[in-house]
Formats: sequence, C-alpha cells, structure tokens
Amino acid sequence: MGFMENLKGQVGAALGNLATQHGGMAASAMALINEHPGGLSGLVQTFEAQGLGGVVSSWVGTGTNQPITAAQIQQVLGNEKLQAFATQHGIDVNQVSTQLATLLPQLVDQLTPHGTVPPAAAAPATPGS
Repeated sequence: MGFMENLKGQVGAALGNLATQHGGMAASAMALINEHPGGLSGLVQTFEAQGLGGVVSSWVGTGTNQPITAAQIQQVLGNEKLQAFATQHGIDVNQVSTQLATLLPQLVDQLTPHGTVPPAAAAPATPGS
C-alpha cells in the first residue's frame, strides 16, 4: 500500500470515529471544510486572515490543539454559513458555533496527521461522495 493510500485509510478511520461520536454533525462539518473555497487549505488561510493563525496551526501541527470559542467560529465562518448549517441540523446558530468549536479542531487535526495540510487532491471526500 502506498503512502497516500495508507494516509487516506488512517484519516478515514479517524473520521469514522468522529462521525460515531458526533453523528451527522461530523459529516456536515467535513462537507463544510470541503466546500470552503480552497478546501482545507483555504479554511486554514481564512483562520489565519482572521488573526487565528496560531490556533489553526496548533490543529494542523502534531502537538496539542488550542481551543477556539463559539464567537471565534462565528467570526471566521460568518453568520450566513452558520445559519445554513444550523437550519440543516435543526438547531440554532449558537449551538452550531459551540459544536463546531469542539469538532473543527478534531477534524483538522485528523486531516493533517503529519502536521501539514495535504494537497487538495489527497484530502478525503465527505462520506457518501
């Protein structure tokens, strides 16, 4: 098995564990990452542009993930995107922001197991794609 296939398998297993823990929210958060302009790399750049480069770098890196607040999630992702996410899950924007503040660090960490953002072509697709 090649390196990329092995990496995809490891990431897929980790994402499966998150999906079990967080239900449909994990799959939706993965779709949010994939649909973000530039995918995971673009999302990381958006966090950096919003002054949260240190936080998102900790998620990408191999050390401990720094926490993020629901307000910071709202700052980065914007109300329109969060409102659509909230509607999809039948909860309010504040609940979505709080859940994404827990889930996004874990997802980004799992998508970057070697401490670097993989090329877009190597990123796993959302479940069911």
